[in-house]
Amino acid sequence: MSKISSILIANRGEIALRVIRACKEMGIRSIAVYSDEDVRAIHVKRADESYYLGAPQASESYLKMDKIIDIAKSSGADAIHPGYGFLSENESFSELCEKNNIIFIGPTGKAMELTGDKMKCKEIMKKAEVPTVPGSDGIVEDVEKAADIAHLAGYPVLLKSAFGGGGKGIRLANDEKELRQEFEFASNESKAAFGKAALFVEKYLPKIRHIEFQLIRDSHGNGRHLFERECSIQRRHQKLIEMSPSPVVDEKTRERIGEIAVRAMTAVDYLNAGTAEFLSDAEGNFYFIEINSRLQVEHPVTEYVTGLDLVKLQINIAQDQEIPFKQEELSLRGCAIECRINSEDPFLDFAPSVGNVPNCNLPYGPGVRVDTYLYPGCTVSGYYDSLVAKLITWGNNFNEARMRMKNALNEFTIEGINTTIPLHKTIMDEENFVAGNIFTNYIEKLGILELMTDNARREALKKSKACIAAALLQSEFLYLTRKHNNRIPDDSNWTQYGGTN
Repeated sequence: MSKISSILIANRGEIALRVIRACKEMGIRSIAVYSDEDVRAIHVKRADESYYLGAPQASESYLKMDKIIDIAKSSGADAIHPGYGFLSENESFSELCEKNNIIFIGPTGKAMELTGDKMKCKEIMKKAEVPTVPGSDGIVEDVEKAADIAHLAGYPVLLKSAFGGGGKGIRLANDEKELRQEFEFASNESKAAFGKAALFVEKYLPKIRHIEFQLIRDSHGNGRHLFERECSIQRRHQKLIEMSPSPVVDEKTRERIGEIAVRAMTAVDYLNAGTAEFLSDAEGNFYFIEINSRLQVEHPVTEYVTGLDLVKLQINIAQDQEIPFKQEELSLRGCAIECRINSEDPFLDFAPSVGNVPNCNLPYGPGVRVDTYLYPGCTVSGYYDSLVAKLITWGNNFNEARMRMKNALNEFTIEGINTTIPLHKTIMDEENFVAGNIFTNYIEKLGILELMTDNARREALKKSKACIAAALLQSEFLYLTRKHNNRIPDDSNWTQYGGTN
């Protein structure tokens, strides 16, 4: 395979900037694409070349496979990096790149098809002796069959889209009545999101953690895991905070589950960077749930604790290079935490918040990293994902990383829109989070949103009291100054100047 000299980034926002920076460090020409909504976007300015895609809607721009391929060919791009979201897990796009002699920086279309079909993937994992969650062995086509499987597995159960991802197409049923109600909802949601209504039934495991292992594998058959990330803090199956290492994974467990994750990757002949995702129950059992066949949003966490650049690794593997280290040569250093900053109002049921950002202040300092597309005067669009920034901190241990995150969140200001920063501030000081006592229902179970609201009220009251005290002090200063200048008599009632008798 020839050396890559130019890469088209088929994405936008902070991930497009992330790939552009890696290209610049490697001396590779970066090519950006943009919609009408992103004409003034920073990734357009930072790339070596930029090309217009189409209308703001993703279906008319960032999802236009033929248009992206045409731009790649006319611009002379050797490869395409899909980032995450959009076309990153689309096997047809991967195959289209291959047909046009363009390197797709990611897995093959065949591997992507296997990992995208959860039932096929589960079947392969069972043969590879990878532990999976109890439930249906295949797609459940009607509610009667779903009820039979749920009865055998025992309630509660989850109804999940066989082609789902990002928390979409998942419904919880606590009994048969709920299952019959939710089956239709889950089917419709799956069809709307993924074009297919195929569902499967999975045993719901209470008090679980979501732990994933970062994986890489080259075309020479070398597979490595880059340790775990704890992703248990979620809302509606959407990750909010990730960290590495996990508070409950010791070295022996890390080695055992890491080996299983590499086995899972090898079983589907996976190439490039990906993630094996597991659920861990209260007894410490791990169950494989899926492979995400792309670079993850939370990859900076792994970069901090390993010292590796995952995007550079992706590019080198795509140009047929071997992974330059052995598993035993890797070490996990310190602790890293990532908070996803979304343009949503956590005080208003996470309603979208979009519009112009007149100003923003990004935090900085030792062990602080901000991946964002924000700049003063930019616009946060309602056409795309709500993620506007990723705030990542590193420390020698969890508490140092947490304190750096707490301070960085206090420094981080984004004017013009509401964000999830207040929620993250609350979590950083919450006693269960500090103790590592976190699960996938952490937000709901512990009333974190209510705690956030209470904290906001206390903060507002504190500011109000501070303003009153400052006003009184200013009034007294004004009175004394005027008295000193003989502008008012000693026996004057000075309430007119804002003071009190």
